[in-house]
Amino acid sequence: MDVVVLRTERCELSPPTDADVDGIFEACQDPAIQRYTTVPSPYLREHAEQFIPRVQRHWAEGREATWGIRHDGRLAGMIGLYRREPETAELGFWMSPWARRRHLLTEAATAVVDFGFERAGMSLSRIEWRAVVGNTGSARVARALGFRYEGLLRQALAGPSHRDDAWIAGLLPGDDRTPVAWPVLDGGLPPLVTP
Repeated sequence: MDVVVLRTERCELSPPTDADVDGIFEACQDPAIQRYTTVPSPYLREHAEQFIPRVQRHWAEGREATWGIRHDGRLAGMIGLYRREPETAELGFWMSPWARRRHLLTEAATAVVDFGFERAGMSLSRIEWRAVVGNTGSARVARALGFRYEGLLRQALAGPSHRDDAWIAGLLPGDDRTPVAWPVLDGGLPPLVTP
């Protein structure tokens, strides 16, 4: 798959390069990123260095599409469409602490979802979102994008030394992207959490 650069009103989305290693390493020291994403913990500089060629290889193989989210010349976060099957993929992301609560992630994710569904993009028929139970920041972004909450997957996410329950939501190309209530965010029944 050819590398694609996406642009929004405030962001440029382009694959990470060696120039981003320091920014990736710094951001991934954040305890929330280590807790709620698949990055290694502890996160070492060598992990950031190894990440760049892996992203390049995945683009070339058409397996995954990963972009650095850039705002005002700084690396604000990382976003991508992962676990690609012929017609489905999973949306994943993290934001540097300094870039949170500025709606940059929702703006960038809208461009990525659009690319995922476009015929000239990945031509997907479904995009999934999963998050560790309790990651309400990620859930709010997914809901803002129009994802529909579909439930709880017990012990579905593997961490370095444990497994976590996961919330799952899905989005189809023809879905109305107007956010709807999610029980896990809007005071509905709390999700079951296994010990």
